Amino acid sequence: MKEHGLAADLDAILALNTDRRQSLRWLAVGLAGLPLLGCGGGDSVASVTSTSTSTGSGSTSGTSGSGTCSVIPEETAGPYPGDGTNSNTSGIVNVLAMSGVVRRDIRASFNGASAVADGVPLTIKLKINNANASCGAAGGFSVYLWHCDKDGNYSLYSSGVTNQNYLRGVQEADANGEIIFTSIYPGCYSGRVPHIHFEIFPSLAKSTSVLNRIKTSQLTFPTAISQEVYTDSRYSASVRNLAQISFATDNVFSDGTSLQMATVTGNLTEGYVASLTINVSA
Repeated sequence: MKEHGLAADLDAILALNTDRRQSLRWLAVGLAGLPLLGCGGGDSVASVTSTSTSTGSGSTSGTSGSGTCSVIPEETAGPYPGDGTNSNTSGIVNVLAMSGVVRRDIRASFNGASAVADGVPLTIKLKINNANASCGAAGGFSVYLWHCDKDGNYSLYSSGVTNQNYLRGVQEADANGEIIFTSIYPGCYSGRVPHIHFEIFPSLAKSTSVLNRIKTSQLTFPTAISQEVYTDSRYSASVRNLAQISFATDNVFSDGTSLQMATVTGNLTEGYVASLTINVSA
């Protein structure tokens, strides 16, 4: 049976946006030698102070900024976006055209797939602001978000999960520009620090086509938090991979993390909450 996509659900006409922003270093970074690498780079960002504390009962970590409305750097979507820009073993793959992709809880696969991603619970809280509107709340904007599972695998692409589409979803921002996803803490695979990818669109209706995106970027987590999460036995491979990478050697965050470092609270027992304010120009 032919699938009906999000566009059909919304009954909206797709609009092309030829003003698509490009990553400044897309051509500078290759995929060679990193079998699971979401490669790329970002713009330089202003330096701010980042602090983190970790205890047996819980952790708190975050960043404090300069108070300006700095726009988050453009980053590569990597090789596993699932947004219609590339293909897997079966051809072009595009979850944005699937009914059911608009959801808060992204742990389970949808649209005919059945697997549920296991891992330490993570709530992702994003606040989207529009730098072109005095950095006011970007209510009505939408976000497509995706990341790897506890084993460092990406649904739709990695061996064993090409028929799954978990850890991918779209949400519309409320009037305050706020969006919440329910997920799991991503694993750390070889060559990258733990991270989450996202694309921002000017509306939910326009999120049905990647041509309408106004920003592609990534967020990351304080190392102390990742180390704490990876004491969970389900993340055994991540312990080794994390020990072999740092922000200084990561090909996306080596130029700075001040605008992409999430504030994280929580603990292994109750799960974690990662929060980030994202300023875009639209």
